[in-house]
Amino acid sequence: MTLLDGKQTAAKIREEVALRVRALQRLGRTVGLAVVLVGDDPASAIYVRNKARACEEVGIRSVVYTRPAQAMEGEIAALLDALAADSSVDGILLQLPLPAGLNADALLAHIPPEKDVDAFGAYHLGALVRGERSMVACTPLGVMELLHRYQIGIAGRHAVVVGRSVIVGKPMALLLLNADATVTVCHSKTRDLRAECLRADIIVSAVGHAGLIGADMVKEGAVVIDVGMNRVNGKLCGDVDFAAVAPKCSYITPVPGGVGPMTVAMLLQNVCSCAEGNLTRK
Repeated sequence: MTLLDGKQTAAKIREEVALRVRALQRLGRTVGLAVVLVGDDPASAIYVRNKARACEEVGIRSVVYTRPAQAMEGEIAALLDALAADSSVDGILLQLPLPAGLNADALLAHIPPEKDVDAFGAYHLGALVRGERSMVACTPLGVMELLHRYQIGIAGRHAVVVGRSVIVGKPMALLLLNADATVTVCHSKTRDLRAECLRADIIVSAVGHAGLIGADMVKEGAVVIDVGMNRVNGKLCGDVDFAAVAPKCSYITPVPGGVGPMTVAMLLQNVCSCAEGNLTRK
């Protein structure tokens, strides 16, 4: 069994992004990310601080715009429109989830594709469906990067994605499909999850259900990617029963230290790619 070390891999990617940022700076281009944080959700505040710290480490200028939970949707939309028109802003990130009463899809539509670093908008998901080159959501992109850097073959293999969210599950399935895997997407209505997972060469679980994937659901030699982030008795854990499943795997990600660091690294990469694209368009 080989541990897929997301922390170490992400550190290498951050070094690569820092070199790209410095190259842009030599051309007189400061790379800028605008983060919009609405409300006072503690987890969101932590995520935003971590993203800002990561940006600072690689030379990306990160500005956080905070608005109260009571803010009107029109006010947030106007802020996003202003950031979209600001040439010093290369990427825009609307931190989710939003407070009740705000329409996330409607607000995300105010972020132009060339600045949509989270790639949650319909444009990028549509490009992914068509197999076209575009921005990709950070978490599934991080999973693909881990597989690539550990030279894990995808073509011709059977991949099972557990979860169908627009943020992880659906783009993950499309990325694997575009890499020539045979893909099954499982969800809460799947009749026999165990049977589906036992057929898989690659399992990606992203449902937020602690211990969902047990040893009896994984065949010998499978690759298991755990995207789940759960807290049980104050301890962070994934969707996979790691201790039981790991001995059966050829490769497996830990939680923490697996996909999480890769998600942040991919955000930095997406911001840098936006800056390079914006420079080309000028």
